[in-house]
Amino acid sequence: NFHYITILRDPVSRYLSEWRHVQRGATWKASLHVCDGRPPTSEELPSCYTGDDWSGCPLKEFMDCPYNLANNRQVRMLSDLTLVGCYNLSVMPEKQRNKVLLESAKSNLKHMAFFGLTEFQRKTQYLFEKTFNMNFISPFTQYNTTRASSVEINEEIQKRIEGLNFLDMELYSYAKDLFLQRYQFMRQKEHQEARRKRQEQRKFLKGRFLQTHFQSQSQGQGQSQNPSQNQSQNPNPNANPNLPPNLIQNLTQSLSQNSSQKENRARPKQNPGQEQPESNTSNGTHDYIGSVEKWR
Repeated sequence: NFHYITILRDPVSRYLSEWRHVQRGATWKASLHVCDGRPPTSEELPSCYTGDDWSGCPLKEFMDCPYNLANNRQVRMLSDLTLVGCYNLSVMPEKQRNKVLLESAKSNLKHMAFFGLTEFQRKTQYLFEKTFNMNFISPFTQYNTTRASSVEINEEIQKRIEGLNFLDMELYSYAKDLFLQRYQFMRQKEHQEARRKRQEQRKFLKGRFLQTHFQSQSQGQGQSQNPSQNQSQNPNPNANPNLPPNLIQNLTQSLSQNSSQKENRARPKQNPGQEQPESNTSNGTHDYIGSVEKWR
């Protein structure tokens, strides 16, 4: 038995990171790109550079190559390429091809047992641990300073990168919404389980207290009266004149107050500097709820 999982990243940051990676001399020559049982031909997937690698390429040259596989890489790697004829762009019109790829990537992502987002490391760790009932030995660290973040680009370059990765932009928006839905669902489930355990604990403590108190009362009265007489004279334990007034009511109120104080202490404080889950969900909520059992 195995599960598919993946980690998605903001498309612009991911694109810039890959450019810096290629600029330092990295290549994808070891990737066969096998699809439907065969690798693409040189006509289906031309190279963006001549020579051994593309090291030192400027960002503009990186963006100008129409065959650059960095464009919409996340959608292409998550979708079923056989639906569009693999790397043969002549099988169907470009607009139809893009629509099929995006819908395929969304469907595959939705039915994955788990996926995370690079921009939400702690939430990603929390979801992984709850989904697979496993705990990491140390917390994930959110690194906001990366090689991609060190690249300064103007608004025009930003828009162009978003345009080259418009399918990834749509997929990431969908993924972020689904990711936060899954996170909120797990948090609510955790809170409900904690509430149920607190209620059981209150019932248990209340029963133990009453049992101990009545046993001590019975032992004290047993020296002067037998149990049958004591029961006939005082059939209602709450009516025992030796019990303090409103004992059970005070006990219940005390336990409720202690539980409320524990819940307030356990509730996390709102910190503007920390990740906060989004309360609003899109129209995909019902679809997500319906597939909870599948992705778990």
